[in-house]
Amino acid sequence: MPDFLGERAFQEAVLQLARLHGWLAYHTHDSRRSQAGFPDLVLVRGQRVVFAELKSARGRVRPAQRVWLDRLEAAGAETYLWRPSDWDGSIVPALAGEPACREAAA
Repeated sequence: MPDFLGERAFQEAVLQLARLHGWLAYHTHDSRRSQAGFPDLVLVRGQRVVFAELKSARGRVRPAQRVWLDRLEAAGAETYLWRPSDWDGSIVPALAGEPACREAAA
């Protein structure tokens, strides 16, 4: 996946892949009145629940986002921080089959 994709286009590609593989997807469309830092996507399929924060190639993870990812992971949740460059190595394997790694990029 091209690194020049903006976060919105990248998110749409991830959502399309997820739906193609039977995931139920949730995204808060207007997060201004929501808890700061909550991950961009919640995906559910079978016995799996995935929390994914999506960033462009140069996007920075805000402290509140890091707190949410860390606490969800500590509670046993499957969490990811995905960038367009993670498409083949982490995103496709995680959504098309079994999870690859917890965090693909820092």
